[in-house]
Amino acid sequence: MTTETLDDTRYEAVTSRDARFDGVFFFAVSTTGIYCRPSCPAVTPKRRNVSFFPTAAAAQGHGFRACRRCRPDAVPGSAEWNVRADVVGRAVRMIGDGVVDREGVTGLAVRLGYSARQVQRQLTAELGAGPVALARAQRAHTARLLLQTTELPVTDVVFAAGFASVRQFNDTIRAVYARTPSELRAETGTGTASRTALAAGVPLRLAHRGPYAAGEVFDLLAAEALPGVEEVVGAPGTRTYRRTLRLPYGTGIVSVDERSPGRWLEARIHLTELRDLTTAVQRLRRLLDLDADPYAVAERLGADPALAAAVAARPGVRSPGTAEPEEFAVRTVVGPDEAAQLVEAYGTPLQTPCGTLTHVFPEPAALTGHPVAGPLAAALADGSLRLDPGADRDASAAALAAVPGVSPEAVAAVRTRALGDPDVAPAGLPDHPDWRPWRSYAAHYLRDAR
Repeated sequence: MTTETLDDTRYEAVTSRDARFDGVFFFAVSTTGIYCRPSCPAVTPKRRNVSFFPTAAAAQGHGFRACRRCRPDAVPGSAEWNVRADVVGRAVRMIGDGVVDREGVTGLAVRLGYSARQVQRQLTAELGAGPVALARAQRAHTARLLLQTTELPVTDVVFAAGFASVRQFNDTIRAVYARTPSELRAETGTGTASRTALAAGVPLRLAHRGPYAAGEVFDLLAAEALPGVEEVVGAPGTRTYRRTLRLPYGTGIVSVDERSPGRWLEARIHLTELRDLTTAVQRLRRLLDLDADPYAVAERLGADPALAAAVAARPGVRSPGTAEPEEFAVRTVVGPDEAAQLVEAYGTPLQTPCGTLTHVFPEPAALTGHPVAGPLAAALADGSLRLDPGADRDASAAALAAVPGVSPEAVAAVRTRALGDPDVAPAGLPDHPDWRPWRSYAAHYLRDAR
């Protein structure tokens, strides 16, 4: 497909305000200087005034500011980055996890095994923006959310969003939104408050694309809940999931509600260190599979007669990931009963317990001497096995399979959940090439139908 033909197709999506493409691409209008999501409710601009960008960062880099009506910076991420296992896909997932904010472009490049120049060139070629610009767009979005949904002091917002200084924060907000931070906050009437706002947690709306089968996701979370680390409370349909997190700068507790008021889930995040906000949000999004494309999944899997009825009956089925990849790997290998004992014996106690949440799951380094978890913990602790968002899935699966005591079924589970691979073949069934790249989703339809 030529660029011109692709752009014509994109313009059709804009004309029909097709929400399926929100986050897949963005369009900008030269006469207004703004960029939007495809489903923007504003009057459709003339084709000659419209240009298209693969990312919000690319549109911002060309001098366009975010639309105030459709808030294009708030759309779910493109599901393409969950599917792709190449350097660009891995880089996008790591930038989302806050690696550039913590370690810079050099740290990102080292993790990817490329030079900083190579990473810059590949990201710019495909996304229209390099790692710094992509991280900057993410920081701006986080800052806007905090300004408009919390009463945190501006100085707290600055560092929670990942900015290095107040000046950098002010310059970015003006460039992206054409308003000052105070003007953004005034739009919603939130004022300033003391740091006691931090104790109440940060309320967030976690956007998703299309229908979301929250009941099935919460059923799985409830069945797997690890005492002391996770809990699910409430009746089906109104449940709340909570869990503890070990984060780069501290610890956190995240909670999310099953009931969805629209195209998002309500969440709240409590942190001991606000700089962990971006990482905590991304981990929660991966756990809940919020960046999935249910339309693409349904189109592919629904074409198979063996799955068509289930796909039609259960729209929005997700393939949940995990908020703590290393924890999930250990739990998969040792089993739920032994995992609960590990929490009691080696877990890090919370300074202030919350409900039944009392501990953070132990770090791998604390488990290297354990008779069952030890070999896996040692591989995680010394870095020979990586399960972070930027890990090479094939290399990680091979390293995991080489660990004594790890079964092929455990490797498949870790690849699906901890590494977020959407295309893992259902265990015990013949391979179905027609289900690619969504075989992990097919497994959920098949498992729940049994």
